[in-house]
Amino acid sequence: MAHPIAAFDDRTMDETRVPPHVYFLVSAVFHYLGPAFAVLLFARVDVLGVAWLRIAAAALVFALWRRPWRVWLRLDRATRWLLVGWGAVLAVMNSVFYLAIDRLPLGTVAAIEFVPVIALAALAARTGRNAVALLLAVVGVWLLTDVRFVAEPWGFVFAAANAVLFAFYIVLGHRVAQSPQVRGIEGLALSMLVAAVVALPTGVVDAAPAFADPVALAAGIGVGVSSSVIPYVCDQLAMARLRRATYALMVSLLPATATVIGIVVLVQVPSAVEILGVVLVVAGVAVHRERRATAQPT
Repeated sequence: MAHPIAAFDDRTMDETRVPPHVYFLVSAVFHYLGPAFAVLLFARVDVLGVAWLRIAAAALVFALWRRPWRVWLRLDRATRWLLVGWGAVLAVMNSVFYLAIDRLPLGTVAAIEFVPVIALAALAARTGRNAVALLLAVVGVWLLTDVRFVAEPWGFVFAAANAVLFAFYIVLGHRVAQSPQVRGIEGLALSMLVAAVVALPTGVVDAAPAFADPVALAAGIGVGVSSSVIPYVCDQLAMARLRRATYALMVSLLPATATVIGIVVLVQVPSAVEILGVVLVVAGVAVHRERRATAQPT
């Protein structure tokens, strides 16, 4: 399969050879494979330092690849603010996500991530289907929370903050992907530069030891590419061509993907109750439906 970044520049390949579902599946794997490697890096570099290395490495790759500052000058004010807002969300979301996975299993954090998304859909489209979806997700997260909350309360605080920000990431990401002012990848590149600046005060000091450790620095760059370049590019490619409802349905794979990667890479074997919790969240994400919008892409 072609590398997703190379495929983006080949419009013919993107339109006729690579289905958007393939981009999503690549994103689904790398979305949590990179963070799993980051957890292994925590032994060498503090958590917020790893988070900043991830953001900064991705921002550097995007800057060299897309040179997004050329696009910034022709954008209107509303689009600039959209990109700044998305960048700020990316910075804080990645930081609290890493603080969460430092304390909780990857699959648990991924499951909690989707409750606000389902809740927003239930508020927008008040149907029995969405009520059932929200109930399934809440019960699933309750099972996950009940197992570990006493031991790691701060982990759940960070996971909840990440969940709220993840909902904003999806909303803003769709707006960027559909914006007539900026192509999705250029918008992502600009927002990642913003994210690197926003995360700088909290992460650069913790990241400093990596600059004296070539192995840690290389690992940090690898985490950035696998966590923020590959999945975010694939997200944009998928969102630009999938209906929002279809994309939301496919997102239900992510908690299960995170659990499997946690088992394989981090040996985070869940209990039977935790597996049930993740299954209920996956079912909730799969069942929920967003309010229909007009002029959605096919």
